[in-house]
Amino acid sequence: MTEPSPTDPAADGPAPDGSAPDEEVVRYERRGPVAVVTMNRPQYRNAQNSAMTYALDDAFYRAAADDEVKVVVLAGAGKHFSAGHDIGTPGRDVDRSFDRRAGLWWDHVGRPGGEGRFAREQEVYLGMCRRWRELPKPVIAQVQGACVAGGLMLAWACDLIVASDDAFFADPVVRMGIPGVEYFAHPWVMGPRFAKEFLFLGERVPADRALALGMVNRVVPRDRLEEEVASVAGRIAQMPRMGLSLTKKAVNQAEDLMGLQAGMDSVFGLHHFAHAHNAEVGADSLAGHDARSMRDAQRRD
Repeated sequence: MTEPSPTDPAADGPAPDGSAPDEEVVRYERRGPVAVVTMNRPQYRNAQNSAMTYALDDAFYRAAADDEVKVVVLAGAGKHFSAGHDIGTPGRDVDRSFDRRAGLWWDHVGRPGGEGRFAREQEVYLGMCRRWRELPKPVIAQVQGACVAGGLMLAWACDLIVASDDAFFADPVVRMGIPGVEYFAHPWVMGPRFAKEFLFLGERVPADRALALGMVNRVVPRDRLEEEVASVAGRIAQMPRMGLSLTKKAVNQAEDLMGLQAGMDSVFGLHHFAHAHNAEVGADSLAGHDARSMRDAQRRD
């Protein structure tokens, strides 16, 4: 059974994400008890703009409300899961207002200095990922190719990560003078020692090493990725819904007792101090970097 995403592009002209008007920035499909949510900006390696973030939110709410759905899969169309936040495509929409959902805060548009950045990233990035982590059904990230920076946030908000053998993981934003992405789960996902190496170097971690570090659950050949995820999701879907929900909540609460939420709050302040510092001493809040310069720097490493 295939169902369209609840967020439709504009009827005329380019969609807000820079795609053709007949494309959906997020696709939603139900396959029996499994909802498959697919990021659909493959031409931009599924870079996340606000339009995509709110479309993902619609899709996750839809899956949560559907009693027939037991498990959710988050996937990325094309060669890559997600190369991170949109910092340079035609659909970059940092100055566009959306109805706020993740927290009680004012709109970011037109706010001076760091106020606008803080308001937007608290809502669109940190707040959304925190909320998706609490979706009361198991969520599996189906990761191929790049899972970089903001892409990590999406995968880490999921419960399981199944990766293809060509997947790689990186958070290179220290190049911008920024201490990691907004959803700062690094020490909990990979341990403090490797989290420092991961951030200090900003290098790509291949899927096999990610598996050895416990960052992902399984690694399979690229041509078997969808099949493996469907198999895992199908077996989970045989479990009682309430049992799955309570088990997920139990593990999440244990992580929170180990300081996950408080740690994120602390680092979010450092993250925005870095943005403000960059804007004061340099060209912009990203230290003059864009998607191309960050990608090229990684390729040289």
